[in-house]
Amino acid sequence: MVDLHTHSTASDGTFTPSELAAAVKKEGISAFALTDHDILIGLDEAAEEAKRHGIIFIRGVEISVKWSPGELHLLGLDLRKDSHELNMLLQDLQDERINRNQRMAEKLKKAGFDISYEKVRDFAGGDKGLGRPHFAAYMAVHKMVKKNQEAFDKYFAKGRPFFEEKENAGLAEAISAVKSAGGIPVLAHPMSLYLSWSSLPDVIADFKRQGLVGLEAWNSSTKYNDCKRLEKLAASLDMPVTAGSDFHGTIRKDRKLGESSKNGIKIEDRFYENLRTIHPDLPPLPIAK
Repeated sequence: MVDLHTHSTASDGTFTPSELAAAVKKEGISAFALTDHDILIGLDEAAEEAKRHGIIFIRGVEISVKWSPGELHLLGLDLRKDSHELNMLLQDLQDERINRNQRMAEKLKKAGFDISYEKVRDFAGGDKGLGRPHFAAYMAVHKMVKKNQEAFDKYFAKGRPFFEEKENAGLAEAISAVKSAGGIPVLAHPMSLYLSWSSLPDVIADFKRQGLVGLEAWNSSTKYNDCKRLEKLAASLDMPVTAGSDFHGTIRKDRKLGESSKNGIKIEDRFYENLRTIHPDLPPLPIAK
């Protein structure tokens, strides 16, 4: 069992990178990738803990890319070297994230909520990776809503009163940045593009022409039948398939480490082997006893 899409407290997860690696070990997962949103600061800590537990660790990132009406996220898997291009892109995205958070906080304050950017930042332990989940958690803890999801549904989802757009990266520049770090660009949870099945193949084919390499066909936010169709689509385009839980910790209890699709399918070793077809020098998985 492997997991090629997880998050930590470096972005919007609830487990620290070390806690995540320990949880991965506990679940019997032999290889995992940390792919925090637009940030790399948790990778060294996760790598050290993974090594201590004898787990194969894949350095990754999830980059926010311009897209409408849905969301486009690009995974960068197996980042191998420091890249000025990637670092600068992620810094721009972090700066824009801070601006967006400040705009959201100002809207909330004007609407009468006892909240400020500084209060949420202190609650979250800093502004690195700060985003809507932290606002939602702050509101739940301070009894402004009953639970985190209510804050999203009423206030922070697209089209809701306190949602604020942020300026994301262009797809071509995000792909280029991942490749500059020696990484493999993979489209995360393709169904979040909100495209029909009639238009999805042409769009993915265009992404491939722009340099996209892989497709995350299996993800815990995706229905089983859609995962199967995505895998067939990837095969028709000669694209390797990956799989990930998109684990965020206790704030998303429906997403479990080592499981993909809404049916809770275990993530098989073959998805890691798909990465090895692109980067053959990735370490082999341990042989099951």
